[in-house]
Amino acid sequence: MNIIVATLGITLPLFIVIAAGLVISSRTEISEDTLSRVLVDFFMPLLVFISLYESTVSVTDMGDLMGTVVFIAAAQYLCVWIYGRITGKDIRGMALSVLFMNSGFIGFPLMQLWGGAEAMNIEIVWDQFSTIMLFTLGFVILGGGFSRKGLGSTFKSPILWAAVLGFLFNLMQVPVPDTVLKVCRFAGAAAPPLAAFVVGVSLSSRRPVINQQVVWGVFIRMGAGLALGLAAIGIFHLKGTLATVTLVSAALPAAVFSYVLPSRYGVDASISQSIVVISTVLSILTVPLSFMLAALIRL
Repeated sequence: MNIIVATLGITLPLFIVIAAGLVISSRTEISEDTLSRVLVDFFMPLLVFISLYESTVSVTDMGDLMGTVVFIAAAQYLCVWIYGRITGKDIRGMALSVLFMNSGFIGFPLMQLWGGAEAMNIEIVWDQFSTIMLFTLGFVILGGGFSRKGLGSTFKSPILWAAVLGFLFNLMQVPVPDTVLKVCRFAGAAAPPLAAFVVGVSLSSRRPVINQQVVWGVFIRMGAGLALGLAAIGIFHLKGTLATVTLVSAALPAAVFSYVLPSRYGVDASISQSIVVISTVLSILTVPLSFMLAALIRL
C-alpha cells in the first residue's frame, strides 16, 4: 500500500496538469499547434541544451541507452510486422505509435517529479535517441525510403541541434557565459509542465476509435514495451536510476508526433491517433504500475 501511495504521489501532479489542459482547452479555444511550436522550438531546446551540458550521465551510460532504445524499437517493429503478416493489414498506420513512446511531453515532467535532475537528464538522452529514430526510421517505414524533404526537416529541428551542442559542449568542456546558462535554466524549467499541459490540450480535440488494430497497437506499445524494458535491463546490465527510467520509459504511452508523420505520407492517421489517445489515458494506471514494479524488483 505504501508503494501505491508513494507512486500516486509522484504521478499525481503530472496528471493534474494534463487534466488542466484538457478542461481549459475544452472551454476555451487554444491552438495546440501554436503551443506545440512554442514548446518544441523554444522551451524544450533550452531544456535539452542545459540538461545535456550539465549532465553527469557517462558516455558508457549513453551507449547503453542508445542500445536500449534501438533494441526496444526493433523488437516492437518485429511484433508489428508479425501482426501485419498474420492479419494482412497495412501496418504503416500503427507502426510509429507503437515504436515510439512519449518520452518528451510525458517523460520529462514525470522523471523530474520522480528523480529530479538526474532522472530527467537520463530521460532527455533517451528522448533524443528516440527522436532521431522517429525522424529517420519513421520516414523509411512510411515512405519506403529517405526523402530529401524529410531529412531536411530533421536537420532543421532546434531540439536536435540543442542536443548536439549540449552533448559536444559537455564532452569538450566548452565554457558558456553564465547569463546564457541562467536563461536556459529559467526557460527550460517551464518545458516539463508545459509539455504535460499540451498533452491535455491534444486529448481534448481527439475522439478515439477502438478496433483490433488499435487494441493490439496499445498492447504492443505498453505491455510488450514493459516486457522489453525488463529484457533490456538484463541485456545491458542496467542498475539504479538508469534501470528504473528504462523500465518506466519503455512502457510510456505513444508519442504525440507519431500520428503527424503518417498523414504527411497519405497514410490513414486515425489508428495512430487512437493509439496515442487511449495509451495516454491508460497511462494514469500503467505509469504507477511501472514504478511499483521497479520498486518491487528493487531496480
